[in-house]
Parts: sequence; C-alpha cells; structure tokens
Amino acid sequence: MKTLPLSQQDAARELLRRRRIRRSFVDFCRATGLEPAPHHRLLATKLQDLAEGKIQNLLIFMPPGSAKSTYTSQLFPAWYFAQPHAGNIIAASHSTELAERFGRKVRGWVLNQRTALGYGVSGESSAAGRWMTTRGQEYLAAGVGTGIAGFRAKIGLIDDPFRSRQDADSALVRNRVWEWFNDDFDTRIVPGGGRALVMTRWHDDDLAGRWIARAQSTGERLEIISLPAVAEDNDPLGRAPGEWLWEGEYGYADLLRAKRRTADPRTWASLYQQNPVPDGGDYFRAEWIRPVAALPPTGTLRIYGASDYAVTADGGDYTVHVVAGLDPEGRMYLLDLWRRQAASDAWVEAWCDLVLTWKPREWAEEQGQIRAGVGPFLDKRARERGAYCARTQFPTRGDKAVRAQSIRGRMAMEGLYVPAAAPWTNDFVAELLRFPAGVHDDQADALGLLGQLLDTMRNGTAPATAARPPRPGYRPIGARAPAPSANTL
Repeated sequence: MKTLPLSQQDAARELLRRRRIRRSFVDFCRATGLEPAPHHRLLATKLQDLAEGKIQNLLIFMPPGSAKSTYTSQLFPAWYFAQPHAGNIIAASHSTELAERFGRKVRGWVLNQRTALGYGVSGESSAAGRWMTTRGQEYLAAGVGTGIAGFRAKIGLIDDPFRSRQDADSALVRNRVWEWFNDDFDTRIVPGGGRALVMTRWHDDDLAGRWIARAQSTGERLEIISLPAVAEDNDPLGRAPGEWLWEGEYGYADLLRAKRRTADPRTWASLYQQNPVPDGGDYFRAEWIRPVAALPPTGTLRIYGASDYAVTADGGDYTVHVVAGLDPEGRMYLLDLWRRQAASDAWVEAWCDLVLTWKPREWAEEQGQIRAGVGPFLDKRARERGAYCARTQFPTRGDKAVRAQSIRGRMAMEGLYVPAAAPWTNDFVAELLRFPAGVHDDQADALGLLGQLLDTMRNGTAPATAARPPRPGYRPIGARAPAPSANTL
C-alpha cells in the first residue's frame, strides 16, 4: 500500500477537518477555540436541525449569561452560510444596535474562519447590519419592531426580544412585539424556512407565551427546550433535580447560586427557572389566600364591593365585580365575584343584581372608566331597579402593582378568606398568583380597587345574644314588684 508524503497527508487531514467543520455545528464551535458545555451542545444540535429542515419552529429558553447569544446569534449564522442549501438570514434582537453588534460579530467569525468555511464576505457590502457572502446569501440584522419589508429569508432568528422587565411587563410593548412578529418577521420567512426564538422568559404573556398559545389553538408544531438554572423533573439535559446549569471551571453555577440568594421569587422563577410565575405566587402569596367551607352569616358582616369595568365587549378585557365582607373580628371574606367579557348592558345588570343581593355599604370603581360613557347608563339603570349604593371613584394612577398595594398589605397580615367550593374560586386564585406576570389581571385590579376602601371599611357586628330567663326569686332591674295577692297577709 502506497503511503502519501507528509505534505499530502497533512493536506488530506486538513480537507477532512474542513468537511467535518462544515457538516457539524458543534465541531465548528470547537474549531473557533470554544468547548461547548452540555447545554451549548444541545442548543447547537437543535440549531443544526433547524438548518437541515428537521425543525421549522424552535423555541429555547435559557437563563441570562448562559452564552445563548454566542452560539445562536454569532456562531450559528457564520456556520449556516457554509451549508449546501443555505439561504438568507434575518437575525433580530430587542434593539437595532444589539442586532447590528451581533451582525458585526458574525462577519468577524466568517473572516476569521473563511478557509475552513469555504466562503467569505463580499467586498460589495460592509455595513454590520446588512451584508452578503461570496456565495450570494444575505444577512440582515433587525431590531424588533423595525421594518424588514422587501427582504426574504430562509432562516429567521430572534434573540431576546425584550430589553428589560419594564418592557416585558408593559402590555403595550408586548402587543407591539407580537404584532411585529406576526406581520413583519413571520411573513418574511420563505415556505419551508425555519424560525428560532432563543430567549430568557420574562412574562407569562411574552413573545414565547403568545407563540405557544397560538400553536395550541392552531396545531402549529413547535420544538420547545427549556433549560432552568436548577434542574427539575424531566430535565432536557438529563440532570437530576437540583443540579445546577453549567457546573464547572467557568464559575457560572457559582454565579447562579449567588443570584438565587438575592433574587426575588418572580425574578428567579422567570429569568432563571424559565417559569414566569412562581408556583406559590409572587405579588400575592398562596398562603395569604385561605379557603373556607362556609361563609359567615350575612347579618354579621359589613359588605363592600368594587368593579373593574371593561368599556368594550370584545377588547380582550373582562369586567369584574367583587363583593367582600368584614366579620366582627375583621376577617375579610370574598363573598361573590362576577367576571365576563360582556357589553355594558350585561355587566350593568350584573352589578345591579349584586347590589340588590348583598346590599353593600360602598362600592369602589375607577374614575376614568365611569367617565368613558358608562356612568350615566349605570346611574339610570340603578335608579330604575332600586339598586342604591354609595359609589366612590378613584383616579387611575401608578401601575397596577402600585394600585393593589393596599389590599396586598392587608392580605399579607390578615389573609383573604374565599369560599372553597365557589365556581369562580380556582380562576380567581390562579390569576392572583400569576399577577402581575399573568395574561389577565382584571380580578386583581378589582381587588385592588376594593383595597382603596380600606380606610372607610368597618368590622361586622356580632349577633345579638338571647336574653337569659330570670332566676326564680329574682326580677330584672327596674321591674315592678308583683302586686300582693288576696291571700297575702
């Protein structure tokens, strides 16, 4: 058997190395000098499946600082363009500045590894946010919310679409991100192309949450990988429950342990465990909600109510009426709750029904909602039905969590007693435990309005005790002595 000269052996080995690098994303990452940890290898494997068309919709959730952007937004596009059937890429992040920074990094890796990859950057393009390879594919960096019309891509990447907790907590920002995803990003991917969303979870209703909800209603197929900082049951990496992510010399697991000692429950649950809502609640804690089998007698309670009105029937919000009572010991019971996406005529009738049933002393509502056109109708219908109740309007100020602070403080000290068997109890408790990270917050808003009445609320009254019969030979104080009988001497 003829042996090749050393120079030819070296050339053959180099050729095999280049082929291996182009065929395996993990091998390419190693060729750059990195040694992927287990969670990086899982991410790289799924991204390669996306490139090869085995996955069309990929969602991966990882904690901050886990190097997900290094592999997704920097290394993967550089490797992908070396594939035989590669097409254009749209790579998006929460801001154009960050997206272009990633684009500059990708271009740098291409220039650094152009021999191994077999292509380079076209001399006709130099902008970090949009450039072309020598093979003819284009790379476009885009901030979430920016215009990308006119550009078509085979692969679409979104890396962390929210820049902060404040943005993720804003329904307005979440709506804008979702609209951009549906109307701009989603429509720019060619048939048969792939989409990847790699992010840290912020909110139950963030982009990932809405995409998952859409898939559940439409049958859209999603590949979802969630990698918490501390492993739970059925961990995608095969970790035992309680094992930390990226344990080793790098020190990432030590940073996670330090963060766990200082993070509030919601931050730890969402950003680090990829569960936007702590199991025991965050703003409202599970132990503050106390189920009871039966409510106290109505005659012993002082009763109050509150409403969070939705001014449109189909705007996605619910109208909620809540009724609560204080017993003689100051315990607060949630007596009744009405919640529905309904037109004003329906919830006005429901309000009148509750007032006639419970006869509350005072009712809290938002000033702005009453001024939105429903106030006169409510006044008129209440007079017609004789549903009289003192209504107090409160201005809308601060965010929802601030407005609910009064009732939260009272619940933390005294609890809130709820009927265990009421048909609305489970949904009410679930929403409170998810507040303010949940999709809906109308019941929490109504409860927060009830808290605005705390200064004027008074405890209930104990039932009157029956008078004891007088003992034989005694008479009640102030009673006249009986007249002497005829037989009295």
